[in-house]
Amino acid sequence: MADAFFEEDGSRLLKAPAFEFVLDGEMQRAVRSENYLTLVVLETRREWDGMTVTADDGTLDEVARIVGHEVRDTDVLGSTETGLLSLVLLDADYENGTKVIDRLVQRIDDYEFTTPLRISVGAACYPTHGIDPDSLKHQALSHPVVNWRGGSPESRTRH
Repeated sequence: MADAFFEEDGSRLLKAPAFEFVLDGEMQRAVRSENYLTLVVLETRREWDGMTVTADDGTLDEVARIVGHEVRDTDVLGSTETGLLSLVLLDADYENGTKVIDRLVQRIDDYEFTTPLRISVGAACYPTHGIDPDSLKHQALSHPVVNWRGGSPESRTRH
């Protein structure tokens, strides 16, 4: 039964429908309790034959494992679209969300991927940037906080 909701047994990575359900519930809770909620999106592309293509499931699993080790057990991680991971940071405002992003990027910098990657990390906070899941997703995707390429610090740009 667990594999109906998770990408693979033992993984914290939720499938898209389960993630959307949890995000909606957490948004409702944040509204009721007047708490912050930050949505972080990681758009992952890999370099192949001089082009960049959407990352495959195996690459997303690699990135998800890195992310999963750097966040709280209560934070929610999901594979929401092809090449896209989303993370819900509960009770975290935008400033604290960017601290988490910095920690994630540092961990990604230290990891040796099997193929060159490009990762764009965006974030949006309730209620600062949006009041529903769709507006948060749109804001997080359209305003990246960090663009990461390869493994060297000079390839990282901060916005």
